Amino acid sequence: MESTFSFLPFKNLESERLLLRQITNDDVQEVFELRSNPETMQYIPRPLVTNFDEALAHIKMINDKIETNEGINWAVTLKGNNKLLGIVGHYRIQWHNFRSEIGYMFLPECHGKGIATEVIGLLIDYGFNEMKMHSLEAVIDPRNLASGRVLEKNGFVKEAHLVENEFYNGEFLDTVIYSLLKKNHNQ
Repeated sequence: MESTFSFLPFKNLESERLLLRQITNDDVQEVFELRSNPETMQYIPRPLVTNFDEALAHIKMINDKIETNEGINWAVTLKGNNKLLGIVGHYRIQWHNFRSEIGYMFLPECHGKGIATEVIGLLIDYGFNEMKMHSLEAVIDPRNLASGRVLEKNGFVKEAHLVENEFYNGEFLDTVIYSLLKKNHNQ
C-alpha cells in the first residue's frame, strides 16, 4: 500500500525558538560547511563534499526526494535568522510499514544547546501526526553517544545493535537502531 500523503505543498515547522524551512540553493555555504566538515561527518558514513557544486547537487537531491515523496528534509534556523544551522528530516520511509527513519546533523556551533532535542520533537510530531507513522527509527553510530542521549531524551529506545553490518572507507562499522512507537509517545 502506497501512501496518499504528499510533502507538497512544503510545510514549515516551528517551535518556540526554531523555524524549519525548505532548503534552497541560497544555503549552499552552510550545506558545504556541514557536509565537508570531518567533525560533523565523523559518524555519517558518506563521502565528504569537496566543493560548492557537490553541495548544490546535495540540495537538489534533497528537494527531488520531496517532489517524489521519498523523503523530506528541512533547514533548521533560529527564528529571525535565516542561516541554516542543520539539516533534519525523514528518510527511508516505509509507507507500507508506517515507519520512517529520522536523521539530523548540525553545525558544531549548535552542539550542546538543546537544538537537536527541540528539532527531534518537531520531527516526531510531524511523523506521527502528519505522516501518520506507527513508528519512527533513528540509525546511529554507537560511538555517537551524544546522539543516543538526545534520542533517549525524546523517548526513543535502543532496539538493536548490529555488529559490523556496514562497510565504509575500508572498515566494518556497527550501527545502533533506536525506535519510538506512536503508542509510547508522550507517556
